[in-house]
Amino acid sequence: MARICEICGKGTSVGFKLERRGLPKKKGGVGLKITGKTKRKFKANIQTMRANINGSIKKIKICTRCMNAGKVVKVV
Repeated sequence: MARICEICGKGTSVGFKLERRGLPKKKGGVGLKITGKTKRKFKANIQTMRANINGSIKKIKICTRCMNAGKVVKVV
């Protein structure tokens, strides 16, 4: 199964890690220059929890943002 929240659909996104060189302008330099870009993945914080969905108890994968917002009822 994929690392995707079953409530909001949040999953893995892609981006870049930037390598910089130089001194910032506010510290007296000529500015930061980007010298390299490396692809990377930003993974969502997905947890498995038992939840009450439509009166039945199921194990679902849910992101912590939905968990803290109280979008599902947690079963202990």
